[in-house]
Amino acid sequence: MRSAVVRRRQGYEHEIEIREHRLIVDETEDDGGGDAGPRPTELLAAALASCTAITLEMYANRKDWELGDVEVAVEFGTPTRETPAKLDVKIRIPAELDDEQREKLLVIAAKCPVHRTLAAQDVKIEDELELLPS
Repeated sequence: MRSAVVRRRQGYEHEIEIREHRLIVDETEDDGGGDAGPRPTELLAAALASCTAITLEMYANRKDWELGDVEVAVEFGTPTRETPAKLDVKIRIPAELDDEQREKLLVIAAKCPVHRTLAAQDVKIEDELELLPS
């Protein structure tokens, strides 16, 4: 399954093609880009935030819980040689939910596919070069 194709537009600006959707990714002006779109690390944080929210909403729907508005914010800490990458996830839910529901939602949040992928110890990434026609 082909998930995404990325093509350079200009400078660090690239177009991402996912099925029939198009997104622009770029670097900030401070990092030499044109700031025409979010940075790749911001897309990673957005993927985790959106997957978490959707997972919680799907679970609440199955349980017939009135979840109301859900807000998920993710802060991405860039890794260094001394520290690994860190993603801080803050989930805001309505206060009307009881303690048992809140605890269960926190457990479910960690089960979203993006969270599980990022947390896996043995994620393998295989890079391969393919030549473009001249």
